[in-house]
Amino acid sequence: MQEAFAIAAKRWPVSGTPANPGAWLVTTARNRAIDRIRRERTLAEKTPLLCVAEAVMDEFDDTVIKDERLELIFTCCHPALSLDGQVALTLRAVGGLETADIARAFLVSEETMKRRLSRAKTKIKAAGIPFAVPGPHLLPDRLDAVLAVLYLIYNEGYSGRVDLGAEAIRLGQVLAALMPDEPEAHGLLALMMIHHARRRARFSGEDLVLLDDQDRSLWDMGQISAGRTVLDRAIALGGRGAYVVQAVISWLQTRERIDWQQVAEMYQRLVELTSSPVVELNHAVAVAQAGNPTAALHAIDRLDLDGYLYFHSTRGELLRRLGRHDEALAAYRRALDLATSTPERRFLTRRLEQL
Repeated sequence: MQEAFAIAAKRWPVSGTPANPGAWLVTTARNRAIDRIRRERTLAEKTPLLCVAEAVMDEFDDTVIKDERLELIFTCCHPALSLDGQVALTLRAVGGLETADIARAFLVSEETMKRRLSRAKTKIKAAGIPFAVPGPHLLPDRLDAVLAVLYLIYNEGYSGRVDLGAEAIRLGQVLAALMPDEPEAHGLLALMMIHHARRRARFSGEDLVLLDDQDRSLWDMGQISAGRTVLDRAIALGGRGAYVVQAVISWLQTRERIDWQQVAEMYQRLVELTSSPVVELNHAVAVAQAGNPTAALHAIDRLDLDGYLYFHSTRGELLRRLGRHDEALAAYRRALDLATSTPERRFLTRRLEQL
């Protein structure tokens, strides 16, 4: 009531006395009381979260993870969520990726990804999953998701956002130092370093340049050598996982004369490890480069990747090599429909013009 009288003392001399001053005072007092109750309820709900966040902040200087962003990634990758849920939620919360970008990374529709993110958030709330930095003994349980997050952040940067790629490498270096005996951490770091060393040669202005046509003088050979050293460490630790194999493939593609048969064999090993249709597509590309585009096309036609840009562009290239120009045109047109970046669209447009 005191607040209601104070408000009346300010307003009434300006706007005039209301027709029913008593009712006005009661209504205003009641509304102020309701507002206060709501604020107190919200504060009661949020105070435990504030205490947790404050405790987390107090622990930053003492935690085993000496990088705040990597610490946050480990915090978000809670094993109570599905691996896809951990990765998607962390990319959204920490990596700054939009839902559409994450959906493309997972080869699903934006609506599907929205539902996955919603389910993950609902589970966090329903299960009372704490927002807390895991102890050192819990880090290995979250490593697969953290590696996947860094890999997808790097891939987003690889499409042209170099700053994002560099940040993924920096986080990879922190992770490898944090977990020096984990071969996959070193494998991922080597993979990113070797790829990143070739970034200046991947584009000429706004034009995409394929591996065979890249100017190798633009490659950072020092970084490739450093990546190879990290890869050697991963192999010495007994690394035979997916990231180590990908790093080996990446390094093989930096050789002056690429042994595509060996690359195809490594991709076959990667297919066995991942069962990924995208990896099968890359295996088919290596088979074609090794001299058998017909076998590569047969392998690609068995894949269910209709919404994937590189499925159609690769298929168009193989059909072009085999002289099946009408089918190649259709494949390139479908790829162009799916292309989102200017370099991709310019490359595909040139291919169509050449046909």
